[in-house]
Amino acid sequence: MSDIVTSQSTIKIESPKLSETEEKFQWTKQWYPIAVVECLDPSRPQPVELLGKNFVLWRDKQGKWNCFEDLCPHRLVRLSEGRIESDGTLLCAYHAWRFNSEGKCVSMPQSKDKESEAQNCASSRSCATVYPLQERQGLLWLWPESGSQAFIESKLREPRVIPELEETPERIVNRKPWNMRDLPYGWDYFIENVADPAHVPVSHHNIMGSRYKDATYFDMVSVRKLSTQEGFSFATKPTPPDIETLINDFQPPCLMRVYSVDKRGCKYILTLYGVPIRPGWTRLIGSQLFVKNEKGEVPKKGLGFFALPMPIWLTHILSSMLLHQDSVFLHYQEKFMAQSPQEKWLARVYTPNPSDKMVITFRQWWEKRAGGEIPWDKNCDRQLPPPEYDKRKLFDVWNTHTKDCYICQQALKNINRLSLAAYVVSISCLTGGIIADARHIALQAVQLSVSPEASSSVLSWVPPQSFWLAIIGAVLFALIGYLLKKLTRLFYVYEFEHSHNN
Repeated sequence: MSDIVTSQSTIKIESPKLSETEEKFQWTKQWYPIAVVECLDPSRPQPVELLGKNFVLWRDKQGKWNCFEDLCPHRLVRLSEGRIESDGTLLCAYHAWRFNSEGKCVSMPQSKDKESEAQNCASSRSCATVYPLQERQGLLWLWPESGSQAFIESKLREPRVIPELEETPERIVNRKPWNMRDLPYGWDYFIENVADPAHVPVSHHNIMGSRYKDATYFDMVSVRKLSTQEGFSFATKPTPPDIETLINDFQPPCLMRVYSVDKRGCKYILTLYGVPIRPGWTRLIGSQLFVKNEKGEVPKKGLGFFALPMPIWLTHILSSMLLHQDSVFLHYQEKFMAQSPQEKWLARVYTPNPSDKMVITFRQWWEKRAGGEIPWDKNCDRQLPPPEYDKRKLFDVWNTHTKDCYICQQALKNINRLSLAAYVVSISCLTGGIIADARHIALQAVQLSVSPEASSSVLSWVPPQSFWLAIIGAVLFALIGYLLKKLTRLFYVYEFEHSHNN
């Protein structure tokens, strides 16, 4: 038993015990969401990581996505550096070997003749290593084991999809697009953070509450018994105003489902997948969902202003405002805890309040049910990356999102084009204004030379209306160009300081 001491009582939390019939969690026999389909460029191979292993995703001529180990069997170079050819094969850019969707080598141009090429291609050693992959609910799901047995086992397990999209799609009134971001801290710290609703109004002050008004007492009550394979869930008591039920539900290997039901029966669902890609790094894939009640009424609000209608690319880059508020804590917390790996988590932290119950339960599941560590690939560098004290690198958006998001890359190109066009129009307006003023001055000079007795008042030399309109246009378009250029910075880096968030 674990004790939580409060000012009023000692709360007992039952430590999870591994039964004789329940095996430890098997990390490699699971489906992991690894990429958002609409964010991928289908014209080229896409490198991804999972459990410290490199994979390549690519789409064939039939529009089907495939997954190989990111190694060419010839000379062990990365297939993700290759090309997708017009015949729908994946070409290794080193020696032009080509592979079909089944991983079979179908072209080996260095062979002596067609007969020897066919013989070489028939060898199992010429094949790429294929992994089970499926597309569900806009995500690509990867099973990180290969071979015939892996394909059989993968068909026996369903991925952790959003059940409402399968069961009651007619009641869904608003579904926010998937967002994806690689976070500079480990999988266990990601899950621990999402299992901790007490941090939300404090860390996300002014976005999801107030650190001064909403950081109050609440209890977390177990509503689903802990299981090695199925995880556990807790309810928040008391719930916020107008909310009937508020649940945090952990379903391994990577789903944290946070959902609330208001007093009218409307449901708001926050789906967060935390995917362990390599030591010290987690891929977040998340979305919001709004579900009507039986009367057709809709939920009132979601995750702050992210519930508002906006372009997909804007949702992606503005998420930095939320994600970096946690990253600045969790990145360093993980590094600090790693300094004494022999010490147990519970022995190092002080968790006196009932709001910590789910975090404690997760850490117990992690240590007792899941082995206390990720079984990283044998070829992976298992050393935890050092702490990053340059916050521009810690808050790097380009390498953690934009370079892997086709939607944001296209938006960035279009914004740069608009910015350039705005500057061109500004210069054109300025040039036009100067020309209009020069013509006006020349006209006044001609009139004065023809009729010396003509009025030479100051007002007659004031630039014409067309000049002022042109100057206003030049300033306006220059400002638009500047603001658009400033907006593009969010695709590269977003720095944050909690001390500045008043």
